Amino acid sequence: MIRKWVKYTAVATILGVVATICISAAQSDFKLGRNMEIMVNLMRVLYTQYADGVDADKMLKSGAQGITKALDPYTEFIPEEDLPDFETMTTGRYGGIGSLIRKRGDYVTIAEPYRNSPADKAGFMAGDRIVAIDGESMKGADVEDISKRLRGEPNTTVKITIERLLDSTRHEHTIRRQRITIPSISYVGYVSEGVGYIRHEDFTDKCYDDMRAAILKLQSEGELKSLILDYRNNGGGVLQSAIKIVSLFVPKGTVVVETRGRKQTTQTLRTENEPLLPNIPLAVLINRNSASAAEIVAGAIQDLDRGVLFGEKSFGKGLVQGTAGLGYNAHLKYTVGKYYIPSGRCVQAVEYGEGGRAKPIADSLINEFKTSRGRKVYDGGGIMPDVKVAPRTMSDFAAVLYLIGAVDDFCDDYTRRNGVITADKMTFSINDKDYEAFSALVESRDLPYKSDSRRALEELNKALTKEEKVALDEQLKLLDKGIKDDKKSLLAANKSELIKLINADLVRRAYYADGSIAHSLPSDTCVGEAIKILGNKEEYLRILTSQDTQRK
Repeated sequence: MIRKWVKYTAVATILGVVATICISAAQSDFKLGRNMEIMVNLMRVLYTQYADGVDADKMLKSGAQGITKALDPYTEFIPEEDLPDFETMTTGRYGGIGSLIRKRGDYVTIAEPYRNSPADKAGFMAGDRIVAIDGESMKGADVEDISKRLRGEPNTTVKITIERLLDSTRHEHTIRRQRITIPSISYVGYVSEGVGYIRHEDFTDKCYDDMRAAILKLQSEGELKSLILDYRNNGGGVLQSAIKIVSLFVPKGTVVVETRGRKQTTQTLRTENEPLLPNIPLAVLINRNSASAAEIVAGAIQDLDRGVLFGEKSFGKGLVQGTAGLGYNAHLKYTVGKYYIPSGRCVQAVEYGEGGRAKPIADSLINEFKTSRGRKVYDGGGIMPDVKVAPRTMSDFAAVLYLIGAVDDFCDDYTRRNGVITADKMTFSINDKDYEAFSALVESRDLPYKSDSRRALEELNKALTKEEKVALDEQLKLLDKGIKDDKKSLLAANKSELIKLINADLVRRAYYADGSIAHSLPSDTCVGEAIKILGNKEEYLRILTSQDTQRK
């Protein structure tokens, strides 16, 4: 009797749990249906009765942005008009003339034509003004408007009137748009005897083919003894592309990442291709802007003890995004789960709570994991490099000059006077007379710049009472006089850095992006450190077999 009672009780309990789940699910479905109806009614009333009239598309976009904003910064509504930009981000391809553009004064100018693009073949160069498109003046137009006008279906034409930088003459060009592919590999070459270098910019759906081609190019040009993969400032992209990139360096069937989503759904992703370089020493460069798919590659290489990481701690984006079609060419990009690299750690640096508020992972919640050879690594935000290398930073003064266009304006003037440079891209540099001309240009302008010392003195003045200011008047004047933030002093103090910026811009104009990268590599400290470790077999193996990473 007791057994029957226990049995009936157990069954009743199970049925009760099932009923509760069903009720809960039904309530959730009801809430969804109710709120969808409310939203539709809200839009209908506003559209038909609001006093000033409402644009239905703008109303939908605002509502969708309000919903997604409360979740996380990677979940977003993509209306039909924004779809081309989204496709460019995921595929690296678009229809257009193939040029970067920027706003300069009243006009948008050519910033950099891509090599062999329609813009390049038409002779466009950095500094050329876009004064009209299809006969309509572009004075006052912004970058977004110009970009939309220049893009279009391949094989369609667009008429562009350019004012040449070199002689200020105007020319109308009828250009046939092409399918433009933005290369995911911006540079490939040797940086030392037997040491190859590949800069990988983003993870589009074709980047595996680009990476494989880059490796084959290195092998065709010399004996590839070791390889540097540069993922600094790579913000990620397509998850599956990251798996394919790792497959070039590890055995087929190796687990690279595991994704875990809603209701504990788990997907384990392995390499599916035979490796192209299964054994050569690897160095991977990362910094605080290496994120998402770039962190998967770097983290997997580290967890599998396949290579040594150099640089800074990475960004810490361990979220996986998916997309869903919403009809009428609208899409939703949304977070479907988190990813976990081979050691079992997740690199996500923050949690997103109610209202989309970000909260860093607490130190007390940081966990220890082990690489394949037993080295200690940690979760809690980003990938910690095996060898820390201080980042290349730009001084505040140089950043201000760059942002206000002083460097670009000088390079325009230099090009007008001297033409596009023809000197060796590796050794080119402006001379002292050129820098004097740049200094004169800067000194003729008002600069929105104050040194840290100047700002501190201003704060001190605000904090002092009138009596204190009177008592300290002489000392304050001496401090004010002693602060070296006049333009002449700042130009002298930052001369070396500013010359490098100017050189890089002028080399880019003549030799495109890859030429500018090649020019900068000899002075890149992170690359130099990687070359040194790759050339020291004992130190390289010591790091991979026994060196733990830092906790934070």
